[in-house]
Amino acid sequence: MSANNWPDSLKNWVTQCLQQMTVLNKAEAQAELKEVIRAAHADGSMWTIDWSKRKLKSLEPKPGFNKRKTMESVAFPPAQTTKKAKKPAIAATTVESNAERLAARARRFEREHEIERQKQAGYHPATNHGYEYSRHVNRKTYSPPSSAGGSLQDRMEGLTTSYSSGFKSGGKGSRKKYLNSSVGYTEEDGGNSVDWDRFTIVGTKESLFKNYLRLTSEPDPRDIRPYRILTQTLVELKKRWKQDPNYTWICDQFKSLRQDLTVQRIKNEFTVEVYEIHARMALEANDLVEYNQCQSALRHLYDLGIKGHSEEFLAYRILYLLHVRNRSDLNRLISTLTPQVKNVPVVKHALDVQRAMATNNYHALFTLYAAAPNMGPYLMDHFIERERLGALCTMTKAYQTLPLTFIAKELAFDDASQAHSFLFNFGAAQYATTQPNNGNGMSNDSARVLACKQVYPRLAQLYEEKSRRVTIQGAI
Repeated sequence: MSANNWPDSLKNWVTQCLQQMTVLNKAEAQAELKEVIRAAHADGSMWTIDWSKRKLKSLEPKPGFNKRKTMESVAFPPAQTTKKAKKPAIAATTVESNAERLAARARRFEREHEIERQKQAGYHPATNHGYEYSRHVNRKTYSPPSSAGGSLQDRMEGLTTSYSSGFKSGGKGSRKKYLNSSVGYTEEDGGNSVDWDRFTIVGTKESLFKNYLRLTSEPDPRDIRPYRILTQTLVELKKRWKQDPNYTWICDQFKSLRQDLTVQRIKNEFTVEVYEIHARMALEANDLVEYNQCQSALRHLYDLGIKGHSEEFLAYRILYLLHVRNRSDLNRLISTLTPQVKNVPVVKHALDVQRAMATNNYHALFTLYAAAPNMGPYLMDHFIERERLGALCTMTKAYQTLPLTFIAKELAFDDASQAHSFLFNFGAAQYATTQPNNGNGMSNDSARVLACKQVYPRLAQLYEEKSRRVTIQGAI
């Protein structure tokens, strides 16, 4: 009997029944559902029954059902003789079940911590490429549990074949064991935790490059590159970036590379290297969204104890929080730093920038900007324009005139011409006197003198607008 021959009303009814099933009533409901369909097919009433009004007894709510009880307490309720004994018995059952869950949870976390300690210590089973556990060495394809995956048609077909084959022998104990194994629950934890290691896959794709596509279904190992190929891909991407820095294509390839690492649960120093390189490229390309995604993942990897350039990216995080003016997160982050970390050169530079901005010391700020290490200048570029306007507000409020050469030197411009372009773009290029030309009919920028009283209102308005329009892109 094929589900293709069923009436639509029966298919809809079966769908509703499957959606109402839980771990506790699934076995009984499936057996009853199969029996109802078999009987209707045998007596020829499959097309005449009003399936929308048909109910399954196993799906009806049980009177007095306590949701806090475990599967064992529901299957084997304790004998109670008097009403006075009922409350203590329920309390004892709840305490016992809570204790079992806590113990199972502790065992699960201890097992996960042991795995992480082995990875940090450099222990990896043979032929595992340093990222898989021993139970996954021979796993080549991903096989989702039959009760969780598959189309509705497959699940209907299963009702007419062998849904209840796991319950034919062994009684209630084997039923519970079958349920646990079908959804991935571990037996040693009392069936209270999911064995996620069962669902780890190992890719088989051999091509180096692959376009990024957002996953909308379970990953297919044939579309995932294994660890060995991913290491080669990173080497080639670094070469391509040096030869032809096409950020759009490079970013797409790095996102695909990160996705393959994620679905295979690879978390090691290679993973850190991938995210660090992509973050630096994103900063160079002025892409704060991708940078923040990488920064967020790196913080998690560093917390696991995986080695990388954690101090460098800590400095980047401080500079980014200065850009978005998130003072609460910045103060919280600084309060967690140890004296040893604060003395690391890159971190010390970022903290000096924070101190200069907090005290409105623009001279120190632009000196630090000119000497920023690593990719720091790319992050500071996002807020240096705002700080230049703030510094100009302070300077024009204190002086009547200012030579353009002095402004260029104080605000870390390359020369007076660049300072003039900055003022001109903001409509603040107003000078005290007519400037002499350099013989070609062009004004000599180095001889210009800024009229501070005239430009101060305009600069103050611009600085206020810049301080209000901070866009937080890609939350960390």
